[in-house]
Amino acid sequence: MTTITRAELVKKYRHDFPATKALFMRFDDLTIEVRINTGKLHSYLENYFKDFLESKRKSDILITVHECLAVDLSIDYTVKQPDHGKINIKEEFSNLSDGTIVRKILTGMVFGFGDGDNIAIGPCTENSNQVINFINTRFIEHKLNQGCFLGHAAGVIQSGRGLAIAGFSGMGKSTLALHLMSKGATFVSNDRVMVKGSGDRLTFYGVAKQPRINPGTALNNPDLLPIIPLEERENFASLPKAALWDLEHKYDALIRECFGTEKFILRAPMNALIILNWQRNKSETVIKVIDPLKRKELLPAFIKETGLFYTPDSSSKIKDQDIESYAKLLSKTTVIEISGGVNFDMAAKMCHEFMTRGTFQPTTAKHA
Repeated sequence: MTTITRAELVKKYRHDFPATKALFMRFDDLTIEVRINTGKLHSYLENYFKDFLESKRKSDILITVHECLAVDLSIDYTVKQPDHGKINIKEEFSNLSDGTIVRKILTGMVFGFGDGDNIAIGPCTENSNQVINFINTRFIEHKLNQGCFLGHAAGVIQSGRGLAIAGFSGMGKSTLALHLMSKGATFVSNDRVMVKGSGDRLTFYGVAKQPRINPGTALNNPDLLPIIPLEERENFASLPKAALWDLEHKYDALIRECFGTEKFILRAPMNALIILNWQRNKSETVIKVIDPLKRKELLPAFIKETGLFYTPDSSSKIKDQDIESYAKLLSKTTVIEISGGVNFDMAAKMCHEFMTRGTFQPTTAKHA
């Protein structure tokens, strides 16, 4: 097999497929310059990241994106084993002398990173979602290297109070977040948050990833309904609720288009963590405050491994914190479990009142 360095890979593809179309994006305290070699993808990313575009043409890190056929680098890869509860192998990687290469098995996309220099190679326009994710991983890495913990959660803020919303697989954290957007909240994150403690308070940072929702979520929220083409709405509306819940069909719900401008920010105080632990049945919905130090079995709903795209900036840093460390961190905020039967209206009402009034009352109610 060929031995290659990240620097050699970057030099070759920047020469062979020059990326001259630039975007500058400001994510909290980090400005990322993205250069792209195709106008179509440039226009798509410009619209996707519209809320975060920066006019100053000075950046902290550079990402170049090179549209070309899938490439064979002739290097030895190691297969990334699926996350807990998953079965599909999606990625393989190679640790080089000066960085890391990750290859997406299904699409053939290749990503290289190290020393603040980043590159995406392959059929990028066709796989724009993977390019978006790569851009966002650079901000995640930046925040983790500042000492943040990585969480699997959505996030919103209203009246100066922020909520992170976690849940076991399929619980509907993004759906609840979008219900709260319809009640006047501002979006902070869709699926990842980076949390940092300061004294007895927490701050969380979001990721510039637009929500991807299923038809059921859109049909039950007037602000989201326009994202489903008229000719498709009637077909989805005729399906049973259970079938809508399980559909794999997804739509991008661009926050700007659904809720207006200045409704997506990436930093908020973390006044509470909501953990969705409910079921699709007719049982009573129960909302109560829990102690994360005593209910550690719930914390895997929030804990997220850092994965292949994070490299600590020093050997002294721990890549993945343990459950005890997460429990201690979360003990600095209010942690609320919602269990029993699924009831989005009730959950949204409670979350809205918490953010606007700053108070919470434990609640039990029959299924709507």
